Amino acid sequence: MTNFSTIYKLSLVALTCFFQVLLVEASTGSCPVLECWFVQEKAGRGGGLTGATTQEKSLLHVQTDAQSHDAASQKTPADINPDRVYFVTDPAATLCHHSLNPPRGSIKKPQCEINPFLPQPSTLTWVASLTDSALSPIYLEAEWFSSAFQGLNEQLGISTITRAPTGSKEHNVILSVTSKTLSVKSRLGEPVLLDCGFWTDPSSPLSGSGFAVEWRYQFRGNGRVVVAYDGKRDRLADTQEEGATLDFEGLHEKGNASLILQEAKVRHSGTYICSVYLPYLLAQVALDLEIVEPPSLSIHPSPLPLAVPGQTLNILCEASGFAPLSLDLSWEFKGADGKSRPLGSGSVTGHRQTWDGTYSQSTRLELDTSKLDLGTGGEITCMAVHPGGTRRASATLNVIGFSTPSIEDSMAMVGVALVLYGLIKFVSWTFSSSGSDETDQQDKKEK
Repeated sequence: MTNFSTIYKLSLVALTCFFQVLLVEASTGSCPVLECWFVQEKAGRGGGLTGATTQEKSLLHVQTDAQSHDAASQKTPADINPDRVYFVTDPAATLCHHSLNPPRGSIKKPQCEINPFLPQPSTLTWVASLTDSALSPIYLEAEWFSSAFQGLNEQLGISTITRAPTGSKEHNVILSVTSKTLSVKSRLGEPVLLDCGFWTDPSSPLSGSGFAVEWRYQFRGNGRVVVAYDGKRDRLADTQEEGATLDFEGLHEKGNASLILQEAKVRHSGTYICSVYLPYLLAQVALDLEIVEPPSLSIHPSPLPLAVPGQTLNILCEASGFAPLSLDLSWEFKGADGKSRPLGSGSVTGHRQTWDGTYSQSTRLELDTSKLDLGTGGEITCMAVHPGGTRRASATLNVIGFSTPSIEDSMAMVGVALVLYGLIKFVSWTFSSSGSDETDQQDKKEK
């Protein structure tokens, strides 16, 4: 019995180890080998920086466990300098996302850039508390790098700060910032969530010293701070924009730094930068938000007046409440036969911006009934093509006094003529019959 229990326990241990190996192989096997551009400023004579940059091809072998790296078995492509081959350990597996690991032979590849990084304290009021001490820790005496990644089809954006012992090619991810919404579109008035999350290496002495989060807005050279939060002191900066907030519970528990805009407005369109600070470190990702609102259409006058052949009608179509500016207006006519034909764009006015930031535009159609074969009328339609969708507005047009009758009208006229002809013949026969009777009676009296 003892031997049986011992064998049973050993079997359980063996199975556990087997499944652990499978899990490790599955997790490490899905991590990519990334082709990157190593970009750095070119040093000038005397050690000064000229501002020019150089870029070299580099290779990043990503794993979730440092023990999984086998530098000796890795083959370096001929067009890559062996000094630019790095082995990156990412325990959070952020860099193992499928969008960074396309199928072999795929033409499309993820984007990747790596730069040397210099750790330094920040002077921002909501970040300064992270480096209260004037002394830099010995931990910073190493080689630091900042990397930016973008997955296929903009599925994912990642920024990392990695640390490598001086002279080593083995990098450890210390801070990573991720976004799954690099491009967001929203209708007016709807709540908007701009995704941003971060992870810090718990083994790093910098991760236990607090963090700070900043969301900044940029559009056409103008920028402003939307919300800034000092995680060490649990304090919001006074620059917080109305209607913008963070999930503070998720921020501390899960690293969820997503920005919530309670009500989308036209002025919210632009680029948003999510920045996460650790002591001496900074990583950030950029997201684009576009507010897209299709136009509302109206036709004037409504209803359209009766038209006669030879008359010219002026019809106005007003498009209002749309964003962004891009809009194509056109007219079309649908006759009684069900066939549609274009009438052109008419006379289009310039854009006008309203108080809420949306735009309006109009087009005027001069409809000359003498030049167009409109029949007895039909349907006039104003069409607006916009990034938010295509919109249509229609009005009924009636043409009276039209010279060419339809087949139905012709048949009705023939029927009426036949009826009138029959009535006339009947009346004529009646009078002629009564007249002949009176003549016969007069002849009899004379006889």
